[in-house]
Amino acid sequence: MTSMLDRFRLDRQVAIITGSGRGIGAATALAFADAGADVVISARSLGELEETAAKVRARGRRALVVPCDVLDAAQREHLVARALGEFGRLDILVNNAGGWGPKPALDTSDEDFEACFRFNVTTAFSMSRLSVPHMVATAGKGAIINISSMAGSHPQPGFVAYGVGKAAMSWMTQELAQDFAPKVRVNAIGVGATRTTALTNFMTEDMERTMAARTPMARLGDPEDVAACALYLASPASAYVTGEVIGVNGGIVTSQVTMPRANI
Repeated sequence: MTSMLDRFRLDRQVAIITGSGRGIGAATALAFADAGADVVISARSLGELEETAAKVRARGRRALVVPCDVLDAAQREHLVARALGEFGRLDILVNNAGGWGPKPALDTSDEDFEACFRFNVTTAFSMSRLSVPHMVATAGKGAIINISSMAGSHPQPGFVAYGVGKAAMSWMTQELAQDFAPKVRVNAIGVGATRTTALTNFMTEDMERTMAARTPMARLGDPEDVAACALYLASPASAYVTGEVIGVNGGIVTSQVTMPRANI
């Protein structure tokens, strides 16, 4: 008899995870390895990638390290080509690379706005477009998971560039799900405040207490919370799920942090 837990397995599958040297990306790589997948680990920092790769290999799975700046089109193409050259197939893509710091709207230049959109949306679209034909050709199907943010659905001062970028990513998820069905599923995770370097670099102790107090679950998220959802969305357990943006955010219904408004 097949166990329900078997539906969460990723045996013999291959996943590309961008931004997987640390934080959510690294936690997702380890979760996928625990479920039986081989993982292509990619980010700009080689040292962090090697650390994640060593942990994947310690779990008995293969890891391919491919340094990649997703903002560079040639490097994106090289990343997909290396994955196929090493493993001969591609089943899963996690578009995790992204982010942007808070800044009041009037201090956000046109160049800032466009650069944030390119980093969070255009790169994920490009990686998806590059990956899908190979998923279908080598595995017959596939799954894409976009790491979005609650900033894209909860407006707040200071996040106009990032919020618009993540809102676009969430909408793109739904559009691509329609385009790629039924062979490739596309879903996103609307991440709330999570203990990653991107957050802790500017978060003070007072900010952390305030954010936790505004969260029904009374704490910030951990990368493993997001990784567990990514595993579900990558696995056969979610075989009938596509075009969804699943919140992993502790139940928030309002902004967790207050940033300065535009000075007008």
